[in-house]
Amino acid sequence: MFQLSQLRCFVAVATELHFGRAAVLLHMTQPPLTRQIQLLEHELGVQLLERAGGTVRLTPAGTSFLREAEDILRRSQAAMLAARRAMRADAGTVTLGFIAAASFALLPQVLGAVRDALPDVEVVPRELQTVDQLDALAAGRIDLGIVRPFAPRSFAASCVLLREPLLLAAPTGHAMAHGDAAALAELQGQSFIGYCPSETRYIYELIAGRLRAEDVAPETVLTLSHTHSILAMVDAGWGVALVPASAQRLGYANVAFRPLREPAGLHAELHLAWRAQSRHVVADTVREVLQRSL
Repeated sequence: MFQLSQLRCFVAVATELHFGRAAVLLHMTQPPLTRQIQLLEHELGVQLLERAGGTVRLTPAGTSFLREAEDILRRSQAAMLAARRAMRADAGTVTLGFIAAASFALLPQVLGAVRDALPDVEVVPRELQTVDQLDALAAGRIDLGIVRPFAPRSFAASCVLLREPLLLAAPTGHAMAHGDAAALAELQGQSFIGYCPSETRYIYELIAGRLRAEDVAPETVLTLSHTHSILAMVDAGWGVALVPASAQRLGYANVAFRPLREPAGLHAELHLAWRAQSRHVVADTVREVLQRSL
């Protein structure tokens, strides 16, 4: 088969349409350049260049081959750079899973921190539920994940990235929309929009457990999987809800927020998860940056 050096010679001559100028560009003399073109044509079994009266022209086969030759050279250069980057800890690609709730506040901070500290690292974000992220981590489909706290897994490790209080969200015309810090007891008998126990088990258990401990029983009218969906229903006047503080960024016009008077135990966490036996040096570097900065 032909060699990359022969392709470089051909592309130089095909671009300059002059053997002398091409030889200067390639830092070589003209006779070996001519020989490389001849070897390439022999290997391909077609004539690529026509030489007549001191002029050089591409044959139809040469015109077609030029596009492919340039593409091969580009891809060979990209492959070389990728191999070199793979040996660096501060350059490469990291696939980052995240849950929807992380997009309100934490994800922009994460992406900004990586961009500032590691400008040669490309982060590929993928939105997945916590359980799906853990499966993806185990299978190597993602390198890091922003998840809710999870039961211990032998293959995964994690640390806290964000701990935020829960707030009371109420329609602006609702009696509970106004005042200072709210007591959980005020939720007794109120129409309540909660989190789905099967799909958002962590935050469901967080809220339900605290309400049971306080012996408070709101009237749950609806359960949903995503905070933005819960706030949409609050905005529509269906009831009140308890949501993480970062949900205020969603900007629903008819939703008011109040802090809780006794927030202890009602803080939602977001964790950074990674493979415990990771061999992805770039992902390890990103993790260290996030642990320092966040």
